[in-house]
Amino acid sequence: MYSEEELLPLSALQHLAFCERQWGLIHLEGIWDENRLTAEGRHLHERSHEPETEVRGDLRVARGLRIRSLRLGLTGKADLVEFHLIHEDCCQSDSRGDRGGVPLEGVTGRWLPIPVEFKHGKPKADRCDEIQLCAQVLCLEEMLHVDIPSGVLFYGKPWRRYEIACGE
Repeated sequence: MYSEEELLPLSALQHLAFCERQWGLIHLEGIWDENRLTAEGRHLHERSHEPETEVRGDLRVARGLRIRSLRLGLTGKADLVEFHLIHEDCCQSDSRGDRGGVPLEGVTGRWLPIPVEFKHGKPKADRCDEIQLCAQVLCLEEMLHVDIPSGVLFYGKPWRRYEIACGE
């Protein structure tokens, strides 16, 4: 287990997988050079990093949710976490006798959390964005004591969601 002071940012995983040099410059040297692409990416993330909750029927959306894993030594802020209501008639009980998901304060039912990570450009040939997203899933699983089978990458250029399996 890691202490709060030892936690590394989730975004560092994406930077390391994308380019070790970029990771070193940002996370070891503290060097960041804003350009047009990084400014556009920051703009895309602005709303997602403001703590806010929205309700749309059987969907609850939390923006700017702080997440962490003391087991993995990671911390960050999820761009967006969707909580989907689990309907009793569509799910089978697991070995604990419940139907999965988590309870949410002030509302009935059990809710499946699905993290959504926003990316400015288009899907990459490598899996660096998937690494960051699946690390978010692991943090949420530890925090909420729930199995989360997937997450979503949202890319700004095609303006499209891609579901990514993060489970075993």
